[in-house]
Amino acid sequence: MKWSRGRRTRRKSTGGKTILAGFPFFEDWGRDTMIALPGICIFTGQYEIARQILRTFAVNERDGLMPNLFPEGGREPMYNTADAALLFINCVYLYYEASKDAVFVREMYPVMERIMKCYKNGTDFGIRMDEDGLIQAGEGLAQVTWMDVRVGDILPTPRHGKPVEINAYWYNALRIMERFYELLHSKDPGYGVLAGKVKAVFCDKFWLEEKGCLKDLVSGTPADVQIRCNQIWAVSLPFTMLDRDKEKRVVETVFEKLYTPYGLRTLDMGDAQFHPFYGGPMLERDMAYHQGTVWAFPLGAHYLAYLKVHDLDIKAAETVRSQLEVLESAMREGCIGQLPEIYGLNPVSSKGCFAQAWSVGELLRAYEKLERLQGGAQ
Repeated sequence: MKWSRGRRTRRKSTGGKTILAGFPFFEDWGRDTMIALPGICIFTGQYEIARQILRTFAVNERDGLMPNLFPEGGREPMYNTADAALLFINCVYLYYEASKDAVFVREMYPVMERIMKCYKNGTDFGIRMDEDGLIQAGEGLAQVTWMDVRVGDILPTPRHGKPVEINAYWYNALRIMERFYELLHSKDPGYGVLAGKVKAVFCDKFWLEEKGCLKDLVSGTPADVQIRCNQIWAVSLPFTMLDRDKEKRVVETVFEKLYTPYGLRTLDMGDAQFHPFYGGPMLERDMAYHQGTVWAFPLGAHYLAYLKVHDLDIKAAETVRSQLEVLESAMREGCIGQLPEIYGLNPVSSKGCFAQAWSVGELLRAYEKLERLQGGAQ
């Protein structure tokens, strides 16, 4: 299968390489870049481009946050994202694991330390560590997770509180910083202890035994118990909090309730707020955007999680490979050699951007894992 490996280009304002989030609508977005970069750059061996992109974001870190959007025309970056900074740390870790370049880790370490300090003490948009060790985010009309649509004063998918994937990223970042501190210094200054606390609290507050999955939020609202695809990252990241039985149940629930061959639904079809169709005027599209619409990029995390909970065995790899064959037709529709942003209720033809960087990057990661398994590497 041949891929066009995302859309890497040179940004005039920074003089460095960047990743465009999606053609034809989106520029370079921090969150999208940090999700797309591992598959597009790191796992394809393009380490120099990965370093350029990460350095661009590092010098633009402000108050522990990474830019959500780099606008052109001399305007200042926008920082309304709770996940980009934590995913930046994940990217540095994945880069190090692939390259063993400790010099670059040392260069990035002060930025990563500032991120962790600001998340602990609190920064903009209500992003801060609560007394229980979990991260809460969002305030007012500020939507700071990837489900970030706002229509005037309407938040179609309000996720203020403690989002499941943000806290999965937080724990992952704590364990990474623990490892990096040992690599560069000697004794961990407390990241490991805090990670242990976060793990215990997360498993207590997020697990829904009756549904066999994780809450989408801890907020005290009905949105907490909606079945959404965000929980899959609590299984697929390098460092995770659940025991193996619970991880398997999450993967099974996501498959049963949200899986399609072209992506994961953003909301269980049985939910009263499920929107079956994405189309029509912008208001109607925005109201459906994260309320059931199928997104391609979470499918990569789903496949990585599936392989993990099945101990990377040959049968699981064969299952994933057979399911991925569907994407061959997907790459001949919309934009040749690319994967799109979204699909509707019945994923036949793509919608939104016809070439989406994180869709390509995340599915490349799944293919890379399969190739490593086939070659005998873990």
